[in-house]
Amino acid sequence: HDKSINRFPSVPLSLHPARRVVRVVRVVAAMALDFSSEVFCCFAFYAMLLLLKMYFVAILTGQLRLRRKAFANPEDALRHGGLKFYRRDEDVERCRRLHRNDLECILPFLLIAVLYCQLEPSPAMARFYFRSFFLARVAHTFAYLYALPAPSRSLAYTLGLLPCLSMALKILINVASYW
Repeated sequence: HDKSINRFPSVPLSLHPARRVVRVVRVVAAMALDFSSEVFCCFAFYAMLLLLKMYFVAILTGQLRLRRKAFANPEDALRHGGLKFYRRDEDVERCRRLHRNDLECILPFLLIAVLYCQLEPSPAMARFYFRSFFLARVAHTFAYLYALPAPSRSLAYTLGLLPCLSMALKILINVASYW
């Protein structure tokens, strides 16, 4: 493809490259946030459920810290009974690992899925991907919190990874000609 073609007519080629990038990002963001699109609305629904799930895990971690009196910072321990409570607790650490895993998996999903929405996929296929990922992450959360026997957690993780990889592959196929 010819690099001199202006793919974003509302962004003049004469702009300084840094300002042009900022303007293009704004144009793309405006295109991506289309609540009249069934696919994007489906994405927004599952994205909000996933983010609420992450908040649930963060709140659960804080509540466990308070109940178990296991604080990560000395100032918190002092406020709740003394430095003897500046310690680790296995259940709190399990919640922290779950939260970190959510960050490592859900944030990439959100980016991949919003880009996937731009491909104008079939609503049924997009819903399948989004719902599959969400259900896999819920299963992963239960497997982590209740220490279910192996391989339940890794199976849930893998089932969540598959829609992400499929969407990412479809995106790459669609943009490969720009490489």
